Amino acid sequence: MTTNDVLLRRVRPYGTGEPVDVLIADGVIVELGPGLEAARDTEVIEGQGRVLLPGFVDLHTHLREPGREDTETIETGSAAAALGGYTAVFAMANTDPVADNAVITDHVWRRGRETGLVDVHPVGAVTVGLAGQRLAEMGTMAASAARVRMFSDDGHCVADPLLMRRALEYSTSLGVVVAQHAEDPRLTVGAQAHEGERAARLGYPGWPASAEESIVARDCVLARHARARLHVCHVSADGTVDVLRWAKDQGTQVSAEVTPHHLLLTDERLTGFDPVNKVNPPLRAEADAQRMRRALADGVIDCVATDHAPHAPQDKDCEWAAARPGMLGLQTALSVVVETMVRPGLLDWRGVARVLSERPAEIAGLPDQGRPVAVGEPANLVLIDEDAEWTVRGDALASRASNTPYEGLRLPAVVSATLLRGRVTAREGKIV
Repeated sequence: MTTNDVLLRRVRPYGTGEPVDVLIADGVIVELGPGLEAARDTEVIEGQGRVLLPGFVDLHTHLREPGREDTETIETGSAAAALGGYTAVFAMANTDPVADNAVITDHVWRRGRETGLVDVHPVGAVTVGLAGQRLAEMGTMAASAARVRMFSDDGHCVADPLLMRRALEYSTSLGVVVAQHAEDPRLTVGAQAHEGERAARLGYPGWPASAEESIVARDCVLARHARARLHVCHVSADGTVDVLRWAKDQGTQVSAEVTPHHLLLTDERLTGFDPVNKVNPPLRAEADAQRMRRALADGVIDCVATDHAPHAPQDKDCEWAAARPGMLGLQTALSVVVETMVRPGLLDWRGVARVLSERPAEIAGLPDQGRPVAVGEPANLVLIDEDAEWTVRGDALASRASNTPYEGLRLPAVVSATLLRGRVTAREGKIV
């Protein structure tokens, strides 16, 4: 045994059965059972009957590097991810400069490797400069050192149907996924909040659900004809679930994500006029949130992705119309999923593993993530104290920003430890 060996003592894989011990060597689970012996140099973590799951995978993270290191860096974002139980994240392309070429995507990938807390996978832009005018160098990025496997103009919709069709057709030969920010820009000009009674009463121009639903419907048709893989970012609207169900019934290769904030929060929070609640797509009605939970439970929505979006104080602490949309999510995602899905009985811990780890790893094509907790499998793992609770404080989070909508909320479940290929990256709220 080497000093890199770890023994997790008395843990419950997937939260079921009697506690067992898990012995890890060379980044792999080598033994699993009760009463395992540890060599003298083995690091021992007392699990105390806590839940053990495969490490989480986030398909939608904004790490802001390069260009906005004042709000987040790959190092601080990776720390937030590890503390939240993540072992892999996908960094969106809306950096400055935009990640629309292999030079930028390789830089992000290398910085992630240097930091070493989570596997950082860069997402390449679909169009040059996110401008929606011409395709970016998808082939070059896919063949680069970073081996980019997901492309998105997130923050901007690829609104031109011909350009989106070409991107989907091109993606089939590359074996990659195109992820769409579904928002018809012609329907959301000046939009500030979910179109409904509350926005009308507050005087906010509305962001209609049809702007999301119509793009998802269009892209599902394009993807089916191109035999391409489409991923829909941050689903928020009730009607979008019906479109996704229809598309999947037609055999379309479409997957979808929902954010933690669209599971828990609604447009009722707008009455406080606090821009921390401004996000794109917007917080919607309670009926939409309930539909998101049901769709995640039954698999129409495949997974949870954070859309972690750190912002500097000057971009959030201002009047609503001038504030940037987005909120932090990496360190609170598990707790929100437990609050909205586990406590009401919509998911058990195996279901949590499915939506936070297994399914996103499958969508992204990561062979060593989201694997079963079993002998011979990579030791990308998260240990969870399901009985603990914690109070969210933005200034105590690892992110360089503090724009969390959960400030002061008491949330369930705490990450006790995160392991990346058998190496402990976070433990008891601290980076190792």
